[in-house]
Amino acid sequence: MSWLEKIMPSQMNRDAEGKKNVPEGVWTKCDDCGAVLYRAEMERTIQVCPKCGAHQVLTGRQRLDTFLDHEPREELFGSIEPRDPLKFRDNRKYRERLQQAQRDTEEREAIIVMDGAVKGLAIVAGAMDFRFMGGSMGSVVGEKFARAALHAAERKRPLVCFSASGGARMQEGLFSLLQMAKTSSALGRLSAAGQPFVSVLTHPTMGGVAASFSMLGDINMAEPGALIGFAGPRVIEQTVQQTLPEGFQRSEFLLEHGAIDMIVDRRELRDRVHNLLAMMTHQKARAADIQ
Repeated sequence: MSWLEKIMPSQMNRDAEGKKNVPEGVWTKCDDCGAVLYRAEMERTIQVCPKCGAHQVLTGRQRLDTFLDHEPREELFGSIEPRDPLKFRDNRKYRERLQQAQRDTEEREAIIVMDGAVKGLAIVAGAMDFRFMGGSMGSVVGEKFARAALHAAERKRPLVCFSASGGARMQEGLFSLLQMAKTSSALGRLSAAGQPFVSVLTHPTMGGVAASFSMLGDINMAEPGALIGFAGPRVIEQTVQQTLPEGFQRSEFLLEHGAIDMIVDRRELRDRVHNLLAMMTHQKARAADIQ
């Protein structure tokens, strides 16, 4: 053993394979800039890279956990199960795909709805989970969103929804497309009740979801760098046979062209949404953050 190895701290010694003895799960990597970061630091910043500001992917449940107050909080409509009305099959049965998605995500469907509060202001909130079949909108997603809007209307509470979706769910055919009309109609009931709807578009929000409820907010806000649109950029380029502008369909491009109202950093979202809803419902905003 060399003199250098003798004076090195034990935690710096290498194992037989030449790797440092660093506990697993301590580090994570930014998907955009590639920076290696402490996982604990990323949790403190709600998965926003402190180096480049890139917003990493969150699950639907993580979004609601970081957005809503800890108490009170109640999950709504969690018992609704997806069906296979068309007995659809491609290279796998649709029912098998659903079961696999449920095992992988530990969720029943691609949207979670909760009755809760943000900084003491009572709201109904929903969040889509892109891990569940690309966050696609089938009958259950449409039903849960519509029920959330009606629940908010009945209880005179604002509605907030985080969208993350590839669009309508092809395995349900026309049933999935009907959800566009159903969710839009439910938002009409919410508006008639005098309650606001804040839509938060995250990466990505595409297809039938972007063409329906996610762009029907009284306030449409987006996270930085989110891909938002109906058809994907490559499909549009192939159709129009033209090169699209740089950043086309990103939230910054949409803000510049008036398609959304604002871009909000995830770390500022609670305060911004709370202040907007307090103003829109004629309530007093709270300065101090309340978990």
